[in-house]
Amino acid sequence: MSAADPPKLMVAADAEALAHTAAERMMARIAANPSQIRICLTGGSSPKRLYQLLGSDAWRSKIPWDRVHWFIGDERFVPDSDPLNNMAVARATFLDHNAPSGHIHPIPTTTDNPDRSADVYARELQGFYGAERLDPARPLFDMVLMGAGPDGHTASLFPGYPAIEETKRWVVGVPKANVAPFVPRVSLTLPALASCHEMLFEIAGHDKQAILTRLLNGENLPALRARSNGETVWLVDRAALPEGIRGGR
Repeated sequence: MSAADPPKLMVAADAEALAHTAAERMMARIAANPSQIRICLTGGSSPKRLYQLLGSDAWRSKIPWDRVHWFIGDERFVPDSDPLNNMAVARATFLDHNAPSGHIHPIPTTTDNPDRSADVYARELQGFYGAERLDPARPLFDMVLMGAGPDGHTASLFPGYPAIEETKRWVVGVPKANVAPFVPRVSLTLPALASCHEMLFEIAGHDKQAILTRLLNGENLPALRARSNGETVWLVDRAALPEGIRGGR
């Protein structure tokens, strides 16, 4: 599959089944790599149940914690003690109790501004990758988790914002968000997010039905433009499906 191919649509019965399917796909990606594994997490509400599963007794024993490094696709420019901080939620839910501290790679938010944080995180990613340019044949991440906002944004790449068109930088500062919370952000760019074996969107709940309809209709929104150089999967639950296809998939 290439970035030009359409995403694969997978339907789960409900949000709980969706989280279990996401966990199973993550385990498959981990099992496919016998060396260092890099997973890019996401924030917002969509991955919370998945993170709870990963920290549970039933799932954490399946993860080779000493080989997995955890990154994040975007961050709100708030202190890591702030409940709005994306990585802080992931850390509290499953990472801090299981992952070696040196394997958790948050976007720094103690710099002067989001652009400075973006530069620092880009250098960290490039250090892990071993190059300053991405090679489509050598993905940066094993898996990138994604979500879709009500306006069609993904990570902190908002419709109409210049960050969407970035082709060279790996990480950018976003001075103002298009949706609440209205705080500055730091986000990986589309090329950096695309550098993965699998990009997995989690889209669940009736409140996502409107934006999923727009995406399935091919509207040119960031969540549609975000594609893996490998496999792109939209994992949705039935509540999020448009009425016209709910019964037929």
